[in-house]
Amino acid sequence: MANNIIVKESKINNKGVFAGRDFKKGEIVLPWQANTILTMEEVKKLPPEERHYIANFKDGQFLHQQEPERYVNHSCDPNTESGENCDIAIRDIKAGEEITSDYAKAKMNIHFECNCGSKNCRKQI
Repeated sequence: MANNIIVKESKINNKGVFAGRDFKKGEIVLPWQANTILTMEEVKKLPPEERHYIANFKDGQFLHQQEPERYVNHSCDPNTESGENCDIAIRDIKAGEEITSDYAKAKMNIHFECNCGSKNCRKQI
């Protein structure tokens, strides 16, 4: 993945993931590394700041533990969607653009005030 993905400061939320090169619609942007499947009981035991990295998965709750995937921020106008253990471009993405996903569509179990800045922002997720 070398220079394809860059983790740096984000206007959306602290750290973010940015494209180090152009990606075409349908291309895998970010393959997920080693992650952990948790039960709801295990999720409830996590500190609140770790619950931010949870997504629903077919066999339980998926905890993103590795960089860079844990730093993909939410956007109400995302440029990727979750695929089979990866984030896939849903439109062309230019180098330097922040990689984002819609947490509501990814069925992440978190609720927060949105700070994505999109003209289509839903304000609450």
